[in-house]
Amino acid sequence: MPLTLYYHPLSSFCHKVLVALYEHAIDFDRRIIDLSSATDRAELEALWPLCKFPVIFDHDRKRAVPESSVIIEYLDRLSGDRHRLIPDDRDSALEVRLWDRFFDHYIQGPLQQIVADHLYATHGDLTKQRNTLLTAYDMLERQLGLNEWAASADFSLADCAAAPALFYACTLVPFPDDHPQLSAYFDRLTRRPSVQRVIDEARPYFSLYPFAEAIAERFRTP
Repeated sequence: MPLTLYYHPLSSFCHKVLVALYEHAIDFDRRIIDLSSATDRAELEALWPLCKFPVIFDHDRKRAVPESSVIIEYLDRLSGDRHRLIPDDRDSALEVRLWDRFFDHYIQGPLQQIVADHLYATHGDLTKQRNTLLTAYDMLERQLGLNEWAASADFSLADCAAAPALFYACTLVPFPDDHPQLSAYFDRLTRRPSVQRVIDEARPYFSLYPFAEAIAERFRTP
């Protein structure tokens, strides 16, 4: 295969890239990385010394591409005439990149802190993280009244970021009942074939997620 994805099937940032790969129907090889394995860590570290996934290795160009947003932009260039996940129009592209950063920083960020607190039993005060998620939900409720998708009328990089971020965030802080736009968007998002495929592939690993019991039954059952 010309591309190899170094990833883990439970990782939210890896899910983000997988959605883009499936949207573009790009063939790729898979290398699951177990960070508890010294051999796997060394293999990943050789590509990206920070030892974080996902990383795409392009065998034709002999190039490793890290960081989920950068990977998706790279995939856009490989996709030819297919629908681009980052629009050519500069203003539209700026909006897409803004909401991509929003999901990564203000939803992924707090949720990962909450999960880490549980994993390491630090028992910290997570009020700030939970309030950040609620603020982000409020912002999304307003934003999603404007478009079918997160940043534009078309599915984009922002939606690739939204899918795993919201999937895991709602297991920690459920969407408020008075946020119908957000709930409807999440339903559209999780019914999209590319996102469904990512969820299906992650299902065998859900038991490793410390809040697995909070994942909706419709996602836990094939």
